[in-house]
Amino acid sequence: MSSSGLFLLHGDTGAGKSTLFSAICFALYGKPPDNRDLLLLRSAHAPRDLLTQVTLDVTIAGRRLLITRTPQQLRPKKSGEGTTTQKAETHLSEWTVDDEGHGHWRPSSTSHQEAATEVIRVLGMSREQFCQVVLLPQNKFSEFLYANAVDRGELLGKLFHTHRFAFIETWLTKHSQATEKERDTAQGEVLRLVEHLHQAAGPDLKPQDNKPTAEQAANLTDDARTWAAALHTASEEHHEQAAVVAGAAVADLGAQQERERIVRETARQQTAHQAAQRAYDLLQEQLPRQEELRARRERAQRAQRLTPDLRALATARAAHTRA
Repeated sequence: MSSSGLFLLHGDTGAGKSTLFSAICFALYGKPPDNRDLLLLRSAHAPRDLLTQVTLDVTIAGRRLLITRTPQQLRPKKSGEGTTTQKAETHLSEWTVDDEGHGHWRPSSTSHQEAATEVIRVLGMSREQFCQVVLLPQNKFSEFLYANAVDRGELLGKLFHTHRFAFIETWLTKHSQATEKERDTAQGEVLRLVEHLHQAAGPDLKPQDNKPTAEQAANLTDDARTWAAALHTASEEHHEQAAVVAGAAVADLGAQQERERIVRETARQQTAHQAAQRAYDLLQEQLPRQEELRARRERAQRAQRLTPDLRALATARAAHTRA
């Protein structure tokens, strides 16, 4: 079990298992796991002149720490009768090796708060989290099992470093939102060009009846391309027809007034055709950008759907490693 990172402390009821748990927790955080009075941790059989004190030699994340804590307590006076109050003390040291390879304990802090803060920083868990996950006395693991989703998620995030998946999920969400915004902008540009083409073509061309709208956003690019192509074809046909009429009018020298009307109509149709051609060319220039944005959005959506599987895989791997 030790090779797997587990250590089992077992014994009969009353053998002192919980006392050892309390001593470990007190050494690390300055408080026992169950918030009881520190004076109750002292053995009733201890000599009066023996101080209640805990010393823990522990290696965390490759750092060897020596923690000595003495709770506030009453002790016999060194001279005279009666007792005096022994103030609480904390000593935190770290094992270091000098350039010559000699190791020694280097004092780090004598502050209760600084020592506890350093332990939390190195261990990555608060006292409550440590007691729920690392120390499992008296079936306390059930408190972790019945913890609410927020507390449990925070704890598991620290234990299994799932924050990186949260970062990926956040990035994918923001990227998807940015892509959707770009898509909406591009669709708005397509609709603007469609409206411009619609106005330039005039009411005489039949494809006007099927003009793409914002409600067709899913296939707006393809629909706009098909509609514009049909409008362009109709415009060319209309232009050819107008040209034929114009030619006939020119040949009819006896109908000058009618010829002038047809010429004006032909000029109008030619102008409309040129405007339609320009709008169509602008629309064609937008098509590659539309296809690229749609492909990017689809890739972002597929990547976002993988986030729960990635998180589940990481959690399963971590659970397998601990097991």
